[in-house]
Amino acid sequence: MGIMEDVNLVPQAVGDTGMVDLTMNVVERKTGGFSAGGGLSGNGMTNGALSGLVGSFAYSHRNVFGRNQKLNISLERGQVDSMFRINYTDPWIEGDDKRTSRSISIQNSRSPGSITHGFRRDDASLGHSHGGVTIGRLVAALDYSRPLRPKWSGTAGISFQQVGARDDHGHPNVVDIGRAYDDMLTGKLELVYTDSGDNGSSQLVLNTEQGVPIAPEWLFFNRTNIRARQGLKIGPVRCIASFSGGNVLGDLAPHEAFPIGGTNSVRGYDEGAVGSGRSCIVASGEISVPLVGPLEGALFADYGTDLGSGNTVPGDPAGVRGKPGSGYGYGAGIRVDSPLGPLRLEYAFNNNFARRFHFGIGYRN
Repeated sequence: MGIMEDVNLVPQAVGDTGMVDLTMNVVERKTGGFSAGGGLSGNGMTNGALSGLVGSFAYSHRNVFGRNQKLNISLERGQVDSMFRINYTDPWIEGDDKRTSRSISIQNSRSPGSITHGFRRDDASLGHSHGGVTIGRLVAALDYSRPLRPKWSGTAGISFQQVGARDDHGHPNVVDIGRAYDDMLTGKLELVYTDSGDNGSSQLVLNTEQGVPIAPEWLFFNRTNIRARQGLKIGPVRCIASFSGGNVLGDLAPHEAFPIGGTNSVRGYDEGAVGSGRSCIVASGEISVPLVGPLEGALFADYGTDLGSGNTVPGDPAGVRGKPGSGYGYGAGIRVDSPLGPLRLEYAFNNNFARRFHFGIGYRN
């Protein structure tokens, strides 16, 4: 549970009955507190390393009502990114015998829209800029999760989102969208399978979201995602193959298109530089070997495509910005284990012989 400083069991014999009473003495640790820090945002770093710097401030309480409920309030701020989030989690709803958890969250964020709304391809030749684009997103969500069977878990939820694109001056960007913002009420279902053993691990995630048009102008769509990863260990060598794909039926705002390219997609390309489509497929293979201590070396190859769906996104943001729609990358990198997961530094080439460094935290999505 993570809320006890010390737990001590004291056995006491009950007469001559052969039975023992156990007395448990516990000391609860301080469950609430403030924290501050800094780091790098992968989204912001698409506009330069300095623009990726973010600072954070948070308050957390791990035992709000005495039943391990958790409350987190956090603020992150950078030159490009910003996010304010309130999250409350009840890990086991009282009286439920299925170990159902409940999560309630409210989030207001701003992120760079360069993944979909990057600079036009004719900017350099014409000597002018159309300015950057940021995506503002207000989200309120309610999710219920529970284990379904060994290795399987499920989540059902509902959320409301108001999303819009704005230029450098804070004015609505309606070139691609046609309106200042979009409203979405969505229902979500997700299934997750995880398995691990001495010789490897595997994961499968199936997700579907259904937009419910309560008002005539609200988006009506179905969005489906699938992610799979299979790891295999052969002696000291570890092999990982991963696959992801998705499709949207119905209404699609440009900022909800699938971005392809970047650190967690097709390495060797900038974030979203391969394409942004209504559909996508991304596949990757990686081989890593231990070097010294916690250091590993890796070779990898990635491929991604929008399946020709880029021009079906309203405004054709990928076509206007000269994105190819498909591409591959390959390269090498190093990994260092950390409490946050592996720290990844990679050098990659793409099929146009362009080269890029990538820095990531954790395994690829």
